[in-house]
Amino acid sequence: MTDAELELLKYPIGKFARGSKAETPERVAACIAILEAFPGKLRAEVEGLSEVQLETPYRPGGWTVRQVTHHLADSHMNALIRFKLALSEDNPTIKPYLQDPWSAQPDMTLAVEPSLMILDGVHIRWAALLKGMSMRDLDRTYFHPEQQRSMPLSEALELNVWHSGHHLAHITGLKKREGWG
Repeated sequence: MTDAELELLKYPIGKFARGSKAETPERVAACIAILEAFPGKLRAEVEGLSEVQLETPYRPGGWTVRQVTHHLADSHMNALIRFKLALSEDNPTIKPYLQDPWSAQPDMTLAVEPSLMILDGVHIRWAALLKGMSMRDLDRTYFHPEQQRSMPLSEALELNVWHSGHHLAHITGLKKREGWG
């Protein structure tokens, strides 16, 4: 496999454009709609996969479909909490986490249903929060210590829309390459 082919498997929808922001009411509404629909789209892609399929990495050296699904629940729980922190505190410092060690924890061997249920609930809550926010609220920030910068919620919103599509494309791309219906 060439470096270019591996890069395409890693970033099937491209890398996130740092600094991208949801800056209009129309774009915010589109982002909310994407986040609202995401749990159902993920569920449709992973339900019915066999244990062997769930244990298949989406790329050489990458996470399995099961790990990706559990990672999405972990990540989106953290994202909702980061939004709530930014809305209730002045530029709070968030707690980053090491994704690879998290993806190796014992709960990553569970069936995917518990994480799908978490995503259902988190996204309902997240969408309700986002719908209640003003455009000015999206200017609120949290400080990301790994990046050593404050991130506005308008950028965090776009990042999480990208993150959803990024990992969904990992799964749909694998299914297409493997011919899994």
